[in-house]
Amino acid sequence: MPSMKWSERTGLEIGRYAEYYAKMEFTSYGFEVFTSELDDHGVDFIAHHPKDGTYFEIQVKSIRDYNYVFVTKDKMESLSGGELPANRLVCLLRFEDGKLPEVYIIPAKAWEKPNDLLKDKDYDGLKSKPEWGINVSRKNLDLLKEYEIETFMRLFS
Repeated sequence: MPSMKWSERTGLEIGRYAEYYAKMEFTSYGFEVFTSELDDHGVDFIAHHPKDGTYFEIQVKSIRDYNYVFVTKDKMESLSGGELPANRLVCLLRFEDGKLPEVYIIPAKAWEKPNDLLKDKDYDGLKSKPEWGINVSRKNLDLLKEYEIETFMRLFS
């Protein structure tokens, strides 16, 4: 059993662990996982399902307990026109001391209907880049529940 004292880990350590853990999760569901050496387009890895040929571009994000995390819009949107690609996923891992990470799969298309959980922030006139955010709070846990990894993976069983 791994040490699950996540509060003692640095943000970099949590992020690295999250990426490896996400790859293992996809592999355990029968996906082939391909890692890119550079994360310059917001893609941490590619997951390919060999039975039906489906592939996904995965961006991994991690949080401790309750927090806010985001992906800048220029890293999420299609390079060919700004729309949200159907094959782009955010794999969110939530770390809480004493527990294995909770894993959630959020399709990029989900941000087409922002809500209390999924945020669309443009920051018009400000220095911050526009972003797609995930606001994980106690209040929003029910909204997050629909993105549990098991729910997503049922599509491939």
